[in-house]
Amino acid sequence: MDRNFARSLALVLKSEGGWSDNAADPGGATMKGVTLANFRRFVKADASKADLKKISDEQVATVYRRFYWDAIAGAELPDGVDYAVFDFAVNSGPGRAAKYLQAACGVGVVQDGRIGPATLAAVRAKPAGVLIDTICNARLKLLERLPTWPTFGKGWQRRVVAVRIQAMLMTTPAAPPAPAPSPVAPIPPPAAPQLPTPAKERNPFWAALFAILTRIFGRT
Repeated sequence: MDRNFARSLALVLKSEGGWSDNAADPGGATMKGVTLANFRRFVKADASKADLKKISDEQVATVYRRFYWDAIAGAELPDGVDYAVFDFAVNSGPGRAAKYLQAACGVGVVQDGRIGPATLAAVRAKPAGVLIDTICNARLKLLERLPTWPTFGKGWQRRVVAVRIQAMLMTTPAAPPAPAPSPVAPIPPPAAPQLPTPAKERNPFWAALFAILTRIFGRT
């Protein structure tokens, strides 16, 4: 899916690293995985190695999108499959990555290296996890047959293992956010204790009159 391009690119760049100009690497001079040839093709026709070393993040994204992501129809592939094929394309070329995706789809899919409606229909008919496993297994076997395997093999193997793990994680939809807790009604403060109403004081006049009458009538 196209929404995965930025995430996939960030993962690819972790493997590609920075500047490299290893004579044993058939890609030649590269910066963040961008070869001098591709830099000249998509960014600056007369670029030198010094120009490549100063490539901007925006230019890096342009090269990766146009030369790799668009070539493997990354925006149309299922989550996880897009990243697995994208990283394969960066490492071994978009045409080869597309053919291996077509091979993983099974019988009836033409392996012409061009991802069109027929390939996309076959891709969507297969579980994403099955495609990712099949592609990564085939990719590792391809790398093991290369004459440069003794030099780069350990790094390539770690890369394919990491791609498989991350691609599988991308097939799992993110868990929905937990619902917000229900508001708790405030606890009212305890009621103030009610004090007993003090008894009314008796009027001294009536008390005296009552005492006199009691003495008078008490004699009869």
